[in-house]
Amino acid sequence: MPAVVLNFGASDPDSPLSSDFEEVSYPSSTTQAEQLPLYHMEEKARHRRTKGTNVEGDAFNIPDIMLQDDEGKDVYHKLRQARTGMGGGRARQAPLPPPTSIREFLLQNLEHIPPIVYTLLSCYTRYHKIGWANVVVWDEAHFGKFGSHYLKREFYFDVHPPLGKMLVGLAGLLAGYDGSFEFKSGVQYPDTVPYVAMRVIMATFGVAMVPLGWYTAVELGMSQWACHLVALMVLLDVGWLCISRFILLDSMLLFFTFLTVFCLTKFHNQQYQPFSIDWWIWLTMTGISIGWVTSVKMVGLFVTALVGLYTIEDLWDKFGDLKMPVRDQLKHWGARIACLIVLPILVFMASFKIHFMVLNHSGPGDAQMSSLFQANLIGNDFNRNPLEIAIGSKVTLKNVGYGGGLLHSHVQTYPVGSSQQQVTCYHYKDDNNQWVLLPPWDKPSYNPNGPLQFLKDGDVIRLSHAPTTRNLHSHNIPAPISKLNHEVSCYGNETVGDFHDYWVVEVVDDSNRGSKEHVDKIHSLTTRLRFKHKGLGCYLRAANAVLPQWGFKQIEVSCINDNDPRDTHTYWNVESHWNDRLPAGDAKFYKSPFLRDFWHLNVAMMTSNNALVPDPDKEDILASKPFDWPFLHLGLRMCGWGDNQIKYYLMGTPVIWWGSSLSLVVAVLSTGVYILRSQRKYIDMEPREWEHFLYVSKIAFLGWALHYVPFLIMGRVTYVHHYLPTLYFSVLMFGHLLDHFIFSSKRLTNQKKAIAFGVISSIIFLTFWWFRGVAFGINGPITDHKGLQWRKSWNIYNN
Repeated sequence: MPAVVLNFGASDPDSPLSSDFEEVSYPSSTTQAEQLPLYHMEEKARHRRTKGTNVEGDAFNIPDIMLQDDEGKDVYHKLRQARTGMGGGRARQAPLPPPTSIREFLLQNLEHIPPIVYTLLSCYTRYHKIGWANVVVWDEAHFGKFGSHYLKREFYFDVHPPLGKMLVGLAGLLAGYDGSFEFKSGVQYPDTVPYVAMRVIMATFGVAMVPLGWYTAVELGMSQWACHLVALMVLLDVGWLCISRFILLDSMLLFFTFLTVFCLTKFHNQQYQPFSIDWWIWLTMTGISIGWVTSVKMVGLFVTALVGLYTIEDLWDKFGDLKMPVRDQLKHWGARIACLIVLPILVFMASFKIHFMVLNHSGPGDAQMSSLFQANLIGNDFNRNPLEIAIGSKVTLKNVGYGGGLLHSHVQTYPVGSSQQQVTCYHYKDDNNQWVLLPPWDKPSYNPNGPLQFLKDGDVIRLSHAPTTRNLHSHNIPAPISKLNHEVSCYGNETVGDFHDYWVVEVVDDSNRGSKEHVDKIHSLTTRLRFKHKGLGCYLRAANAVLPQWGFKQIEVSCINDNDPRDTHTYWNVESHWNDRLPAGDAKFYKSPFLRDFWHLNVAMMTSNNALVPDPDKEDILASKPFDWPFLHLGLRMCGWGDNQIKYYLMGTPVIWWGSSLSLVVAVLSTGVYILRSQRKYIDMEPREWEHFLYVSKIAFLGWALHYVPFLIMGRVTYVHHYLPTLYFSVLMFGHLLDHFIFSSKRLTNQKKAIAFGVISSIIFLTFWWFRGVAFGINGPITDHKGLQWRKSWNIYNN
C-alpha cells in the first residue's frame, strides 16, 4: 500500500523525495496541527496524486507553497497560503556571479541572443522598400504637416496630444527638412523633403516593438517556445508592419503601449523586494511610460486603466496582509500615488509646455485657443488692439466656452425656421467674423466725428455684420438644433431693423481687474461679457452643437432662456478690435497662465474629437466598425488604387488575428472550466501555476477589453488601425494559451512540443510571406496579384 509522507517540521525544499506521491506539508507548530479541521486532512489524503516530474520548458520548477500560521489574527481560523511576493510572472532566479571572462559573459547572456536576432529581422522588415512610394500616403498628409509646423514654429490645432507630433518634427529636423512642404495627400515628395529618412526614424519605433514583445513574454513567465511565438507574431503581423513604415503616430503609440506593459511586468516581478532600487526603477518607468503613451494619443488612457486595475488589486491584497505594518501600507500607497498618478500627469503636462514653447508664432490653429493666449504669439497683433471698446468699433467676438469659436455669419440662409441669414461659430479667421458695434434704432446714429462713447455694463447695442450690414437678430422661432432655444439670425441692413436687434451688454469679470464691480470700461481680450436679448430675455450662446452640411458643419449659435451665470458658453470676449480713433494697446496687459491654456487646449481637443462622428451625408469607404476588427472583416486602402501606383492595404496577418481572437474565447471558457472543477475539488494545477495562469490571463484579457470596449460605445468614426494597440493583448493571450496547453504541459514530450512549435511558426511565417505585399507595397495592376482576398468583404480587388 503506498504511503503518504507527512512533514511536520522544516525541511529542505530542494531535497529529493523518496515517495512516489506529492508531499503534504503541514505547519511546524504542534498546537497548530491540533487545530486543523479533520476534513482538511481527509480531503488532502483523498485527492493525493502522483507528483509530476519537471520537464524541459517547465517555468514553474519551485517547491510547494507551505501553509503558515496566521498568528491567530484570522478570526475564522482559515488557513491561508504563504505570500511569496510574486503572484505569477517570471520565476525568481538567483543573481549570477560577475563574469571573469568573455566566454563566461557570453554564456551568462545567451538568453539575449534570440531578441537580438528578432530585432535585426525587424530592422529588415520595417526598413525594406520603405521609400518605394514617393508620394504622401494616407495620414502622412496630417502628421507630416504638423511636423512642418514645429519646424516653422507655427501654432496649429489637432485632436491628439503633442508628443508624437513633436517627435515627427524632431525626425524632420534630424533628417534636414526645412518645413516648407505642404504634405498634400497623394502629391509626390520633392527632392528637398527627406521623406525616406523621416520614415526610417518613425519605423524605428516599430523595430523596437519586437524585442519589447519578447521581453514582455519573458517577464510574464512564458516558456522559451511561447516567447519565440510572441516575438514572431509581433515581427510578422503585416498590420503592425505596414503602419510602422510611414510618417504617422501609430508606431509611437504602439511602442509606448508595449513599453508600458513591459515596465508593468518588470515591476510586478520586483514585488518580492519592495522599495529596493529595482522596485523603484520599474515603478517609476511604468509611470513615465504612462505619461508618454497618453502624450501621443488619448488612447493611451486605456493601458493606463490596465495599470490602474493592476494597482488596485495589488493594494487590496496588501491591505489584506495582516502582517504588513501600517507604515509599509502607507509607503506603498504613497509610492503608487507619486509614481503612477503624479508623475504621468507631470510628463503629460510637460509635453504641452514644450509644445507651447516651440509653437510661439501665430499659425492656422490660433482660433482654437483663448484670445489672451493668441495675444502672446509672435506675429499676432491682438496685443496692439485698442484697449478700450467704444461704439463704432469693429470687433470679432470669441466664445469663451471650451472649444468655442468666433461669432460668424455668411450670406447663406437657414433652410428651416426663419430662412434668414445664418449665424454660426467658426474656428478660423475670416472677414465674416467681423461685427460693428452700433447704437439701437431709437438712439442717434453713430457719428464717427462725435464724442467717443465707451462700452459699459448695461449698454444696449446693435451688432451689425460688417460684410453684409445685416443685424444680429433673435426671435421666437426654435433654433435648428437646440429646439428649446431661440434661433439667432442676421436680419435687415443699415437702415432696416426692429427691436429684435437689441442686445444688452452684461459684464461678467475681467482677468486683470477682477469682478464686474471693478470694471468701468470694457477692454478687449480681458473682459468677459454676456449678451442678453432685450426683447426675449435670452442669452447669446454657442455650445458646440454642430450644424448639418447646410451650415457647413459649423457650430450652432442660439439664444437660451435659462439665465445661468456660470454657463461659460454664454461668455464672450472681444478678440480683434479696430478703431482708428483709439490708441494701440500694450502687451503688458495680456498674460495667459499655462494651466489655463493647458486645460483649455485639452477640452478643445476632446470636444473636437467627439465631433468626429460619421457623416450621414457622405459614405466613408475607409471607415469600419469595431465588430469588423477581431476577425479581420475589413481592411483599409491607404492610397490610390491605380495600376501605376504603389498600393498599400492595411490589414493584419489573418492567422495571427483569427488565432488571437479565438484565444480570448478559449481563455474565458477554460478559466470557467478550471473554476468549476476546482469547486468540485479537482486539482488541475499547483497553486503557483494557477496563480500564474490567472495573472497572465488578467493582464491579456483586461488589456484587450479596456482597449476594445470603449470603441463600441463611442460615437466617433472608427478605422481598422484603432484596433492595433488592442491586438497586442490578444497576441499575448494567444501565446499564453499555447504555452499553457502545449509548451508547459507535462503530458507532452519535448519532441511533440517542437513539432507543435514548428507547425505554428511555419503557418505564421507562410501567411506573412503570402500577404507581405500589402505592407511592402503592391506594384502594377492589382488583378495580377492573385489569392489575396481570403474574405469576400476585403476590398483589395476592384470587384
